[in-house]
Amino acid sequence: MSEEILVRHCAPTLMGLKTGNMFSCRFETKEDERRSLTELNRRLGSKGIRVIPLRHHNGSTLVYLYRPSRLRNDLSNKQAMEMLREMGYRQEGVNICLAGLMKKLRENEDFPHEIGLFLGYPPEDVCGFIRNKGSGCKCVGCWKVYGDADKAQRTFDKYRKCTEICCTLAAKGYSIERMTVSC
Repeated sequence: MSEEILVRHCAPTLMGLKTGNMFSCRFETKEDERRSLTELNRRLGSKGIRVIPLRHHNGSTLVYLYRPSRLRNDLSNKQAMEMLREMGYRQEGVNICLAGLMKKLRENEDFPHEIGLFLGYPPEDVCGFIRNKGSGCKCVGCWKVYGDADKAQRTFDKYRKCTEICCTLAAKGYSIERMTVSC
């Protein structure tokens, strides 16, 4: 997996602005996947980053790069906890919730809508998306917004600028470790 893919898809998480990002990637073999993700965890673990495969589908791996400390905080939000409980998630910690998400991803073609909670989206927006079946949002950026549109737009702008900066740094030869902040 190239660092370019990581930077393009995960810059806001690498820079500590976002809980997590997901992207699809093809690996030559299962061993290549294991080796690549193990190496990323070795390189980025000390910065508070974890990388795991969530699902294998049509020859691609859905990779989740995230900050466990931020995810723990996000999933402890009262609205997020209630939503996950209602959707059948066991509330016994981040790893158990991740296992529940992985199970849902394996069993269904479609993404479960609560996946936004694992990406750091505001619970009110995830709930609004589910309740309104994706219609009637106030604005669209990285996600559909049903709550504070101004705040969301500022966040979208930060993510976009962060990605631009990181792509520029990567083009200048900066390593992924150098771009990743410790949180």
